[in-house]
Amino acid sequence: MHPILKSTGTLCLVAALAACSSMTTISSTSGQTRLALKNTTPTVPSTVKLKDTSFGNYEFKAIAPGHDPFFGILPLQFRGGRLALDILFFAPATMFNLRSVFPFYEIDAEQGVIRYKENQADAWMEYHPSAAESERARHYFGASAK
Repeated sequence: MHPILKSTGTLCLVAALAACSSMTTISSTSGQTRLALKNTTPTVPSTVKLKDTSFGNYEFKAIAPGHDPFFGILPLQFRGGRLALDILFFAPATMFNLRSVFPFYEIDAEQGVIRYKENQADAWMEYHPSAAESERARHYFGASAK
């Protein structure tokens, strides 16, 4: 194989694999909130790398001292540009990378709300997990409903 083609192929593969995860910063309104997130338990505040997904979700459990545990699913953003590129260049990739985490989240376990935004200067958007999402997260973490 020609060295230039081999190098280009390797570079494209690395870029494709790197595009399958996103960095997010998770903070909390309470400095003592503990967070359990699907497959990880990041400290709050922290910046974590989470895999992109097309069909999965990120269930979470947030515990603020003196409050009931807050269960839910992180809101994810749809990546339409990736869909177009996947269709044009590698259709099976649509199974892995159409949704990703937002760059910024703020967990408010006391109010039962998740705030998220695309850019640091943006205003927070609020999300209240539905009862079904909360129950799904409870089940994931093995907790029973009250």
